[in-house]
Amino acid sequence: MSNAETITPRPGLPPSAKLVFQGVIFEVWQWEQEMFDGTKETFERIWRPPTVEVIATVGDRIILEEQDQPDRHGNLNFVSGRADKNGDVMAEAKRELLEETGYESDDWELFLKHGLEAKILHDCYYFIARGCRRVREPQLDAGERIETRLISFEELIRLSDEPRFWVAPQFVNFLLRLQADPQKREEFQKKLFP
Repeated sequence: MSNAETITPRPGLPPSAKLVFQGVIFEVWQWEQEMFDGTKETFERIWRPPTVEVIATVGDRIILEEQDQPDRHGNLNFVSGRADKNGDVMAEAKRELLEETGYESDDWELFLKHGLEAKILHDCYYFIARGCRRVREPQLDAGERIETRLISFEELIRLSDEPRFWVAPQFVNFLLRLQADPQKREEFQKKLFP
C-alpha cells in the first residue's frame, strides 16, 4: 500500500508496524522484529473491527437467532454483528438488536469483553439487554435470513454442547463453567433476570 507509512498502527501493534493489506473486514500489518540472535524477521498480525453480541431478554426468555448467511446456514447465535459504524460499541449493539429483531431495551450492561491478541487482534463485547420490547419489524441486511426464537435460561446453558451455536470459544467455556458451578449459574441467571 502506498500510504502505509502515514497510517497509525492499531492498538496492540508496535509503532513500527505498517499496513500492507486492507480488505473489507481485515487489515494485515507487518513489522521487522529483532530476534534473540540479532537477526531480523518479518512479523505479522491481522486486525478486524470489534464484534458485539447481545444477550437480550424478553420476560423470562432469551432471544436466540436461527440464522442463514450466504456462506453458512443453520447457525444459532445471539444478536450480533460487526461494530464498524461509529466506534461506540454499545450504540452498535443497540443498532444490531433493533435491526435484526425489531426489539429495544432501556436496560443495558456490558457483561463480558475478550480479545484475541496473538496473531489476530479482535475484540468481542457481550452486552446484556434486559426487558426488551418489540417496537418494529426487523430490517435485515441482504445477506441475512434470521428467525428469532425465545429460549429459556436452561436452554441457553445447554447451548454449550450445540455445534451450530456460533459464538466465541470463550463464551462456550463460560457456559461450561456455569454447568459445573451452581452458584455462578444462579448469579448469571439473576443478572439476566433481576
